[in-house]
Amino acid sequence: MNVTFRGRTESYRTVSFDASNNSVRLIEQRLLPHEFKLVTTKNFRETARAISGMVVRGAGAIGATAAYGLAQGALAFRGRDLKKFSRHVNIVCHTLATARPTAVDPVNAMNDIRRAMSGGATVAEQQSLAQAAAEAFANEDVAHCEAIGRHGVKLIRQGMNILTHCNAGWLAFVDIGTATGPLYAAQARGKKFHVFCDETRPRSQGASLTAWELAQQNISHQIIADNAAGHLMQRGQVNLVIVGSDRVLGRTGDVANKIGTYTKAVLAARHKIPFYVAIPLSTIDWKLKHGFDIPIEDRDESEVLGAWGINASGQRQYIRVANPTSGVRNPGFDVTPAELITGIITPLGIFPPKELWQHRQRLGINE
Repeated sequence: MNVTFRGRTESYRTVSFDASNNSVRLIEQRLLPHEFKLVTTKNFRETARAISGMVVRGAGAIGATAAYGLAQGALAFRGRDLKKFSRHVNIVCHTLATARPTAVDPVNAMNDIRRAMSGGATVAEQQSLAQAAAEAFANEDVAHCEAIGRHGVKLIRQGMNILTHCNAGWLAFVDIGTATGPLYAAQARGKKFHVFCDETRPRSQGASLTAWELAQQNISHQIIADNAAGHLMQRGQVNLVIVGSDRVLGRTGDVANKIGTYTKAVLAARHKIPFYVAIPLSTIDWKLKHGFDIPIEDRDESEVLGAWGINASGQRQYIRVANPTSGVRNPGFDVTPAELITGIITPLGIFPPKELWQHRQRLGINE
């Protein structure tokens, strides 16, 4: 997507790979919307820390970052012993996979890389295949988002009010985004609509990231407090909900996404508002059999006890707002059952969530 910063407009991807320096280049998302900055990670452990620390976040973006991180780790190996190389790659994969456990995209991405690497007979060949496969995964992520936009645009009618939750835009993917893909496609077709961005506490990705994206794209929008959604729905001021996901169970259609998604789905069902989840194919988990089996990340209490912002001097600052002696429970995600979801928008079309399994071969399961 194009970013206008300090009077200059340039095209950026959320994550890319610098092969000449064996480094991963990322947009530092924790600084947005106040500062646009690119950072590089010099080895796979730094790349994993960028994922866990939310320098980069969002299913597709961390999937591509893990793919590049695996290639980065593979390329850093010195030697010709395939057994030692395999052990090294296992360590790289484990480090990246455990950086954020709820999202399945990093694991699926690295599985793709490992399959590609298996075609190499030497360490050098496998290293080359890893780099090529990581680039292919990133490009496929963009292509998937473009296709999601083409399928999802038909859901958006002239004059609609659309609710989003968290950020499933181009910052959460390599480019374009899933929940925003249909919005950008609708804008390109001249449709007029308005977006309500849930602030998405505790990290406020809706207020800081989705709103920043939409402002960059000149799409009409307003930020709302998370608890305002029900009020707007009750008064007929929300016509459609589109969110992303960090893991969708192919067997059941259950969806894990940023905390608060389940609440919005319940409210949407109560008010008979269509609720859609937009995902690339890498977000589908074909193995787990129940939504409660999805690992839910518990995050640091500081996210709930306070907030980051910009002070009067323009400096980034953390401010504590909560009672100083209180503890915190901070689950990062929740699980929305399939019966609350109208449809799953995929690169191959829109599917009822409970029909994913019967279309599993078309959707890419390896049996």
